[in-house]
Amino acid sequence: MYAIIQTGGKQYRAEPGAIMSVEKIEAEPGSQIELTEVLMIRTDEGLRVGTPYVEGAKVIAEVVRQGKGPKIIGFKYKPKKNERKRWGHRQMLTWLKVKEIVVG
Repeated sequence: MYAIIQTGGKQYRAEPGAIMSVEKIEAEPGSQIELTEVLMIRTDEGLRVGTPYVEGAKVIAEVVRQGKGPKIIGFKYKPKKNERKRWGHRQMLTWLKVKEIVVG
């Protein structure tokens, strides 16, 4: 059984017991959250696809930790002009452990 959920403008595959990193969600480590934007659910009975969300479905997850992702370095330059620009970015992330998927 798995579900495709949407959070932070991105889509993720959630399976019970899996740990996944998503964009930052305001919650304390150790607390439980419900993700209700479920786009699709795959069960033993079959596949349910939402329009856009599956009615009554939710994913219950526990916040494992909050932190930053890896550093991404960008670099731009224009040849023969001595023009260079370098920047870095670290995305704030939340690690979630999926407890259960409620079909509803």
